Amino acid sequence: MDRVAIKPELLRWARDRVGLEVADLEHKFPRLAAWEREEAQPTLKQVEAFARATHAPVGYLFLDTPPVEEVPIPDFRTVDNEHVGHPSPDLLETIYVCQQRQEWYRDFARSMGETPLAFVGSASVRDNIVEIAAKMRAVLEFDVEARRQMPTWTDALRHFIAQADDCGVLLMCNGVVHNNNHRHLDPEEFRGFAMADDLAPLVFINGADTKAGQMFTLAHELAHIWLGQSAVSDAQPVNVPDQAKERWCDHVAAELLVPLNLMKQEYDKTAELPVEVSRLARVFKVSTLVILRRIHDAGGLTRKEFSEAYDEELERLRSLPRGTGGNFYLTQAARVSRRFATALVISTREGQTLYRDAFRLLGFSKQSTFLELGRSLGVGV
Repeated sequence: MDRVAIKPELLRWARDRVGLEVADLEHKFPRLAAWEREEAQPTLKQVEAFARATHAPVGYLFLDTPPVEEVPIPDFRTVDNEHVGHPSPDLLETIYVCQQRQEWYRDFARSMGETPLAFVGSASVRDNIVEIAAKMRAVLEFDVEARRQMPTWTDALRHFIAQADDCGVLLMCNGVVHNNNHRHLDPEEFRGFAMADDLAPLVFINGADTKAGQMFTLAHELAHIWLGQSAVSDAQPVNVPDQAKERWCDHVAAELLVPLNLMKQEYDKTAELPVEVSRLARVFKVSTLVILRRIHDAGGLTRKEFSEAYDEELERLRSLPRGTGGNFYLTQAARVSRRFATALVISTREGQTLYRDAFRLLGFSKQSTFLELGRSLGVGV
C-alpha cells in the first residue's frame, strides 16, 4: 500500500484550526501520533479522511509550510478591543459559499437588466445618524407604527428579514455550515457579516445566535450595506466598538430599531426595570436586549447598570427553549435568501444554470429536493 509523506506541522495545523488534540482524533486515526513524530506515514486515503475530519482542503496538507488563512473581507471582530485572529474553517467556508452565491446572483441580475441599488453606499460615517436611520426605515418599510400592529417582536424580526430581502439584499440566516447540521456556527466567533455590492448586496446572520441578538445584528449589517462596506463583525447592543465605522453602525442600528426621541417619550423611569423592558419590547416590537441598550442611551441606566442588566437578560434568553423542526423548504429559503433561491430555481429550470451548479450553491444532492424547493417558492412546475 502506497504511503505519502505529510509534514508533521501540516497535520498539527489542520488539528489546531478546528481546536482538536491528537486524543480527539485517535479513534479514527490510531497512528496519528506516529505520523506527527514522522515514525510512520499515512496512505492517501487516510490523508483524505483526515482532511475531511478536520475540514481542511486536502491539497493544503501537501504544502511545504502551513498556510496563513485570512478572512477575505474586512474583519472588525474584536475581544477587549483586540483583533480576533485565526478564523475557523466554519467561518471561512460560510464566507466562501456566500461569495459564490453573490457572484452568481450578480451575473443573474445583470442578465435580467436590473439596475444598481441606490441605497448601497449612499451613506458615510459623517452623516447624521438619526437621518440615515430614518432613510433606512423608509426603504425597508420597517417603521415603528407598522411594527406596533404585529403580534410579537419575533414576528417583526421575520418581517424585517423579508423586507430586506424584498428590497434587494440577499438576506441569509443560517446556524450551520452550508446544510451540514453537524457543523454549528459559533455566535461567539461571529454574529454576522455584510458583503456590499450595488447589484447583489448580501447580509449573513448567524442563526445559532439568539433571535434577540439576530435583530440587532441584522440592523448593524444593513448599516454596513448603506456605507457600501463589506465587513464581518460581532455586533451586540452591549458593545462599544473600537473602530469608528463599527460604532457608527451600532448607533445607526439602535436608532433604526428604536428612535431615541420616541424612547424618551415612552420610557417610564419610575417603573421596575424588568417590567418596563418587557413593556417597551412589546411597544416597539424589538428584542429586550435592544430596549436595554436604548434605556441606557436615554440616560436611564449607567454603563455599569446596563452591562449587568444586559448579561442577566442574555442569560435568561439563552435558557429559553429553542424552536425545533419546521418546514425544511421554508428553512432552506431562509438559509440562502428567498430572493437568491427563487432566482436560482428560475434560471436552472430555464436552462441558464446547470443543475450541478445549482445543487452546489444550495448544498443539495437530489433533484427532487431542488424541485420541491421551487414549488414551495411558487416557481415550480
